[in-house]
Amino acid sequence: MKESKRVCESKTEQIQILMPEHINGYNRLFGGKLVEWIDVVAAVVARRHSNCNVTTVTIDNLQFKAPAYVNSTVVLIGKITYVGNTSMEVRVDTYTEYLSGEKKLVNTAYLVMVALDENEHPVQVPGLIIETDEERQEWEAGKKRCELRKQRRIELF
Repeated sequence: MKESKRVCESKTEQIQILMPEHINGYNRLFGGKLVEWIDVVAAVVARRHSNCNVTTVTIDNLQFKAPAYVNSTVVLIGKITYVGNTSMEVRVDTYTEYLSGEKKLVNTAYLVMVALDENEHPVQVPGLIIETDEERQEWEAGKKRCELRKQRRIELF
């Protein structure tokens, strides 16, 4: 069994400055580009937690709360919220950061990543050490989301 890890050990932050190639026809950040960045951040978080290669299983929740425009500084922050046997739930929050340092939430996404061995088979991941009330709340919510995902899988097949 792998040794459990703290949330802070895999927390990941990525910074982007929006360029014209990141913008859609409405002069806002193209959602597909943001999804790409979110997926990369989630993968880094999951790789750091599991010390394995990972694959995205699902993007469970993706809510766009505000636009971002050319020359905006975009900050993506990812962290583990819940772990199963071979899977990890990762929350990625995306913000625009103003020159004053103030941040405004643009997007919140939950992704499920699975750790893979060298033969691309799922492999057990470390447990998660919960240290704060916020981490405990995320864990409990993650447990509920995991159950909902299982129910949806059964209903689909």
